[in-house]
Amino acid sequence: MNLTMIGTGYVGLVSGAGLADFGMNVICVDKEEQRIRKLLTGHIPFYEPGLEELVTRNVKNGRLTFTTDLRMAVKRSLVIFIAVGTPDNGRGETDLSQVKEVAGDLSQLIDDYKVVVMKSTVPVGTNRWIKEAIQKSLRKNISVDVVSNPEFLREGSAIEDFMRPNRVVLGSDNVNALAILKDIYRSLYLIETPFVLTNLETAELIKYASNAFLATKISFINEVANLCEKVGADVHQVAKAMGLDKRIGPKFLHPGPGFGGSCFPKDTAAFAHLGEATGSPLRIVESVISVNTEQRTKMIEKIETGLGSIAEKTIGVLGLSFKPNTDDVRESPALDIVRSLLEKGAEIKAYDPAGIEEFKRIFGDQKICYCRDAYSVAKGAHALVILTEWNEFRNLDLQKITTLLAQPVIFDLRNIYDPAKTAELGLTHIGVGRGA
Repeated sequence: MNLTMIGTGYVGLVSGAGLADFGMNVICVDKEEQRIRKLLTGHIPFYEPGLEELVTRNVKNGRLTFTTDLRMAVKRSLVIFIAVGTPDNGRGETDLSQVKEVAGDLSQLIDDYKVVVMKSTVPVGTNRWIKEAIQKSLRKNISVDVVSNPEFLREGSAIEDFMRPNRVVLGSDNVNALAILKDIYRSLYLIETPFVLTNLETAELIKYASNAFLATKISFINEVANLCEKVGADVHQVAKAMGLDKRIGPKFLHPGPGFGGSCFPKDTAAFAHLGEATGSPLRIVESVISVNTEQRTKMIEKIETGLGSIAEKTIGVLGLSFKPNTDDVRESPALDIVRSLLEKGAEIKAYDPAGIEEFKRIFGDQKICYCRDAYSVAKGAHALVILTEWNEFRNLDLQKITTLLAQPVIFDLRNIYDPAKTAELGLTHIGVGRGA
C-alpha cells in the first residue's frame, strides 16, 4: 500500500519510518527543502535512539522516500497522514495554522478517493472540520474519509512505542476507512496490540485525556514531595509504596523540577482551554498546570537557600533537555532555572549529552560555558545541579566530583543518588522531597 506522510518532524519521521518497516511504501513530504535535502543524504534532524538505523534501512530497501512534491505524493497514495506541528499559540489554545494549510492544499490536489489520517494532536472537532473543508472543494463524485489516529510516542523511546504500542486508537465514522487503517497496522495484530475503534471526537479526546492524566501524576507527586520536606518524610519511599498498588502503578511518580517537552505543557493548556470554552472546566488540569509552574520556582528557591547567595557563584548544570535520550529542550525546566540563575548573577557551566546545540540556539550569546562532560562542569563550581536523569549522570565518580567542586554541594533535582552515600563522601546532598 502507498502512503503519504505530510510532515517530517518528530511524529512524522518516526511514524513514516515505522510504517515503512511494517511493509508500506511511504512518501514523506515536507515543504522545507533544506530538511528534505538533509534527509535524502541520511541526516536525521533531531536525536532519537534507533531512528537513524530505522530510516536508513527502509530507504535502502526502497520503501521510504522523501520529497517536497505534495502533488505527486497525493496522486500516488491511497492514505494521507497529516503530522504537522500544532504548537501552543501563546494563549493556551492550539495553533492550527499548519493543519489548515495542509487541508487547503489537499482540497486542491485530491482527484480520487482518499483516506486522510490525522496524527497531529488537535482539539476536538478539528477532524470533522477537515473532512468538511476538503469535501466541499472536491468534485461531487469524489469522496474523502477522515480518521483520527493520535500518536502516543515518548521522546527517547519512540521506536519501541511505535513498534510495540500499548494501544492503537482509530476514530472515524466510516467502516471502510477503519478497515483500511486496520490493514495498515495489521503487523500489530501479531503481538496482540489492543485496537480502540471509535468516532472522531472520542479519538481526539483520548489523546488529551491521556497526557493530562500523566501530567497530573507528575504534579501530584511533586506536591507530595514538597510536603515530605516539611514533615520529614521521604518521597522516594512514599512513591515506591504508592506504585506497588496496581491501581496506581509506579510510572510518573518521580518528583523533580516539573514536566516539560513538546506535549504535556501544550496539551494540558489546550485541554484546560477546551473545558473552559465548552462550559465544563477541568479544574484538576488547571491545578496541574499551576503546580508545574510553581515547581520550577521552588527549585530555584531551593538552590538559592542551599547556597545562601547565588550572585557571583559558579553553578554547574547537568542536563538541559526536558528528559533523557532526546535533544528536545522545549519547555524544559532547565530553561527557566538557568535563566533565573543568570538573572540572579550566577555564572553557569553546563553539559548535556544531546541538548547543548538546541540550548545554545535559545540562549544565544548569554554567558554560559558549555562543557564536554560532567567533570568539566564540576571543576571549580560552587554547586552541581542535576536537572535531567541521563544514565551517564547516574554513575558519576562522586569522590572525584567532590574534589573538583569548589564547594561540595549537589542539588539532585531528579533524586538519582542516595543521600546516605553522598554524605559519606562529604557531599551536601539536596534532593526533592527527601525529608527536612
